[in-house]
Amino acid sequence: MTDQLTKYLFTDRSTRVQTVSLQEAWQTGLHHQPYPEPVQKLLGELTAAAVLLAGNLKFDGTLVLQIQGDGPIALLVVECTSELTIRATATLREDTEIPQDATLQQLLNQQGEGRFIVVLDPANKDAGMQPYQGVVPLEGDSIAQNLESYMRHSEQLDTRIWLQASAEQAAGLLLQKLPGIGGTELEASAAETWERAGHLADTLEERELLEASPETIVHRLFWDDALLRLESQAITWFCPCTRERVQAMLAMLGQEEIAEILAEQPTIEVACNFCGKPYVFDPVDCASLFVADSSHVQAGDDTLH
Repeated sequence: MTDQLTKYLFTDRSTRVQTVSLQEAWQTGLHHQPYPEPVQKLLGELTAAAVLLAGNLKFDGTLVLQIQGDGPIALLVVECTSELTIRATATLREDTEIPQDATLQQLLNQQGEGRFIVVLDPANKDAGMQPYQGVVPLEGDSIAQNLESYMRHSEQLDTRIWLQASAEQAAGLLLQKLPGIGGTELEASAAETWERAGHLADTLEERELLEASPETIVHRLFWDDALLRLESQAITWFCPCTRERVQAMLAMLGQEEIAEILAEQPTIEVACNFCGKPYVFDPVDCASLFVADSSHVQAGDDTLH
């Protein structure tokens, strides 16, 4: 299994270790999205991070990580469900250059208006219930730094993250200090474990995340510790876009705007940003959007998913 999330625990149960490796799923996601290399790297790191964080959620639903930028990259967005299905996409501003050596701040936060957003969207929400959303400034020099800061300040969890990505692979390592169970001796032991794990993980070289297997990395870093390995979980790329959702989106544009579009072109073609699947609507299809008793038009989101 090349695409998987694996969890470990130190024997004192004070620190969690997680690894993620994405190959097939990541390449599937990039197949129709030929982004410049710096964009691929950032989106891949955000995707690996989403899996690492979603793997710890105790609810049925979706974790969404977004970075809204004011530079050449307008948006990075990744969704990971509790079943570890993922999808990701980026939106670039037209006629902007993406330098090969551009930093995260240069690509997403040139004017200081970049934002890092975490959304938790339960699958079975009560009527009127809104997804939880946390928003923080985009201050770190990397995806990992921004996530560590968010987890420390918003979730009150000490978390360390290492991420790497290329066109072929996305990978990551997470350390997280678990809430204490009380007792001075236990707290001292947990603090020692956390400090030692962090120092060992800091010896990880960037290339190792992409070149070595997760099992090899964990063995190299923590060979002197008896870690408890939990069952690995498979990760897959999945996009739930449907024709009905696209119909709902077009209907929200209004009959007048749809008519103006059809006056300039014979059909309306919409491609999903995440998976690239095309949807084509001819004049008859478009007319049916505004028939009051049309049973095949469903209410949906104002964005294509």
